[in-house]
Amino acid sequence: MCGINGIITTKKNIEISPVLKQMNRLIAHRGPDEKGYFTDKQNHYTIGMAMTRLSIIDLQTGTQPIYNEDKSLIIVFNGEIYNYQKLRNHLVKEGVNFKTQSDTEVVLKLYEKYGKDSFRLLDGMFAFSIYDKKLNKIIIARDFFGEKPLYYTQNNHSFIWASELKSILSLNKSYTISKKGLNLFLRLTYIPAPYTIYENIHKLEANSFLEFDLNKQNFQIEKIHLDKIPDKNTGINFNEAKNQVEQLVRKSVENRSIADVPLGTFLSGGVDSSIVSLVLAQQKEQPIHTFSVGFKKKSFDETDKSRIVAKLIGSKHQEFIIGENDLKENLDKIITNFDEPFADSSALPTYMVAYKTRQFVKVALTGDGGDEVFGGYNKYYIGKINQKYTGIIPEKLHYSLKNNFQKIFKDKDDNRGLLFKINKALNAIDYQDDFYWNIISLGFHKQALNQLLLPKYQENDIFSSYKENIPIKKYDSLTAYRIIDKYLSLEGDMLVKVDRTSMLTSLETRAPFLNKELWDYTLSLPEVFLMKGNNKKNLLKKAFEQYFPKGFLEKSKKGFGVPVGDWLRSSFKNELLSYTDSNLLSKQGIFNPDFIKKIVNEHLTSKKDYTFQVWTFFVFQKWYLKVNNNKF
Repeated sequence: MCGINGIITTKKNIEISPVLKQMNRLIAHRGPDEKGYFTDKQNHYTIGMAMTRLSIIDLQTGTQPIYNEDKSLIIVFNGEIYNYQKLRNHLVKEGVNFKTQSDTEVVLKLYEKYGKDSFRLLDGMFAFSIYDKKLNKIIIARDFFGEKPLYYTQNNHSFIWASELKSILSLNKSYTISKKGLNLFLRLTYIPAPYTIYENIHKLEANSFLEFDLNKQNFQIEKIHLDKIPDKNTGINFNEAKNQVEQLVRKSVENRSIADVPLGTFLSGGVDSSIVSLVLAQQKEQPIHTFSVGFKKKSFDETDKSRIVAKLIGSKHQEFIIGENDLKENLDKIITNFDEPFADSSALPTYMVAYKTRQFVKVALTGDGGDEVFGGYNKYYIGKINQKYTGIIPEKLHYSLKNNFQKIFKDKDDNRGLLFKINKALNAIDYQDDFYWNIISLGFHKQALNQLLLPKYQENDIFSSYKENIPIKKYDSLTAYRIIDKYLSLEGDMLVKVDRTSMLTSLETRAPFLNKELWDYTLSLPEVFLMKGNNKKNLLKKAFEQYFPKGFLEKSKKGFGVPVGDWLRSSFKNELLSYTDSNLLSKQGIFNPDFIKKIVNEHLTSKKDYTFQVWTFFVFQKWYLKVNNNKF
């Protein structure tokens, strides 16, 4: 696990070693164990690649950059390849020689033998760049789900790439706000690839590689795996699918537990982390380490569930209880480390559990991806309700019912209970096939966004490019919902949150459910296997229910929420109000002051709960003022 940086420039008489060192220094938290550099000066350009390493596999000889025999290929690599030993054995049989025991060298040797087609063989999380001197090209690749980040930008004289935005921004601070990125953030609370908050800085999309031609100084982007939805396997029975899922999960956990350093698991007590922890414990001879975080506010705390699992599997369990002060002390560090606005408040406890976990182990397995792979979100079930509801209730009657309900039952507190869920569902109901795009919009809905932003920043259909590119055109099935999540919320939110917060503490996290073989298999199954009525993740639960107390996997899960709505009314109130200052809003020229002041005031006085919207605005302003050195 590492961070990588690179630069190609046609500028004359430039020394890029100091530039690479500066870029590396800014992401030292991603890899504090080692640093490596490579530079090469040609007639028309200079190229440099760098990395900062967190040593997990091959501690002695895995130093990067790594070269092939004649040094015509050079690689810097971030991530882990879980099937590298199998791939290495295959190459050895083909007569390939290795100098190290690392997965990085396996990637390089595979490319040397099979070219870009070799990327399809990799099971893992990765972002890497290969300099191919013979072809005069740079190839930059990102893994299937987008677990590892990769940013890039190009101007008149340079092409730059990096694991984190801060490395790119350190070379040029004159970027302007992207209207598309701004709208995506305010709508979703995060910005999915290929966009960022900045014009002309992009995220390489998951499951893609970028090929930069050094002679022509241009690039093209291609998919590693074709975007194809497998045909439904209607001939399989449920028991066969259940047995196959258990075996695939066990295999994935085993592959993702290979390390030359201590490892453990995040254990929240939910279905996904409980199953990962149980399987890992069954595979290890010694008790494993498990880690959970709880909250002093009992409505958000679920440590009782994690204790049950820890006792069941006999793990060495560490439990960390956090309160408002713990989060307040680390808030700025956590939020600003994303380098662009990111308003998923669960990033705060994720950082805390990673920080505490890092004191005991260097690698942690997580349950991330279980909901997307097995159909576990409430929003998936609400999608089914939307289809039935819109088929029965006329559109005009719906809006009347919604308005009357919301007038009578106002959600005033940040408890995210039944009232919150009903309001969320009512706001998402749609008669034009846009339901799911509405339900994933956790920030400002389309109508509110037009009230929030001044005309110069308004954008009509912010999801149009995704609708054109994802391999599905009707958004009314569990399969469609899961695929949209893979492209947007998984890549842009969930994986960003875990990567940045864990790597900020120099902890590597691995997600056994994010396995392409497992993803493809569940996509091929009848949807009813995954969600039966309101029973979400039905197949996964049935595959492992025999190992848990009766009914345990059916217990409801609250999620990794944080009561930021309450905190905005208390500890963060004065800071929030400073962000609504008329002078600041006028100089920014982004927001409608009247609308912002209205929703902030209604939230602070508990007339209505605007937790997600106000927190999204709060995070944006915190980012904006940092970028502008608080000069307003």
